[in-house]
Amino acid sequence: MTESIIEFIKTFLMLFFELLVLFIIVSFIVSLIQQLVSEDKIRRLLSKPNKATNYVLGMAFGAITPFCSCSTIPILAGLLNSKVPFGPAMSFLIASPLMNPLMIFMLWLLLGWKVAVAYFIVLAFFSILTGLVFSKMNLAESYKGVTVKGDGFFSNKSGSRVKQALNDAWAFLYPMLPYLIIGVFIGAFIYGFIPEAFITQYASGNGIISVVIASVIGIPMYIRPETMLPIAEALVSKGMSLGTVVALIIGGAGASIPEVILLSKLFKKKFVIFFIIAILVVAIATGLIVNLII
Repeated sequence: MTESIIEFIKTFLMLFFELLVLFIIVSFIVSLIQQLVSEDKIRRLLSKPNKATNYVLGMAFGAITPFCSCSTIPILAGLLNSKVPFGPAMSFLIASPLMNPLMIFMLWLLLGWKVAVAYFIVLAFFSILTGLVFSKMNLAESYKGVTVKGDGFFSNKSGSRVKQALNDAWAFLYPMLPYLIIGVFIGAFIYGFIPEAFITQYASGNGIISVVIASVIGIPMYIRPETMLPIAEALVSKGMSLGTVVALIIGGAGASIPEVILLSKLFKKKFVIFFIIAILVVAIATGLIVNLII
């Protein structure tokens, strides 16, 4: 028992300080990038006539801009109100919470570069594909044309870029600290006290069923990525398949309850239903692909 407690404390401290440093560095770099990529610049580039390029740009801007729905949804509303093509805007919507740099770097650090690269490539493909499918389904008709206010990264700021980036890094880290601590605590607890046999019995291997179940339960669970990723590393270390963990992360981060509620303010029920279905499909497909290739 004493050894388990010591292992728990060592794991907690190691994970916490690793992720703390990662949060600060990545948030600082992303803030510098976002100072160069204004909302107006996104709007202009996504409105260019080359439709294929627009979808790729929508995915790319989603990958480097806001970390959560509190910023993503207001920007999405601004893009749609400015008559940005619906499909590329949907690629932005899918990519933003799932492909932000912090998510990718945390996956790299905790689960390895192969998982991070596979995750990024598969999500990039599905973000573009979802935008195309939603456009072809004429889901643009579901948009209510309302405005949502938010305190996203594109609000007016003062001071040098470095100072702004430091302020953004702290502003992002401070509210995330409780989630980070909870995630690291649970992850360290799993490391120290949960028997491997318990996890491998129910969630090991490359089975389709475990991936599907993880995708479905991820949404109502709403475990933030900052909390889930340290837990994911512990689950993988105990025998859970990488694909199952990835499916759980995508389900929770891609269609979180707060995001779905905000989307219901912008869109009719039909769109919200198809959005949830799309996230489930992406979660299941990505989980299965990760299990297949890694």
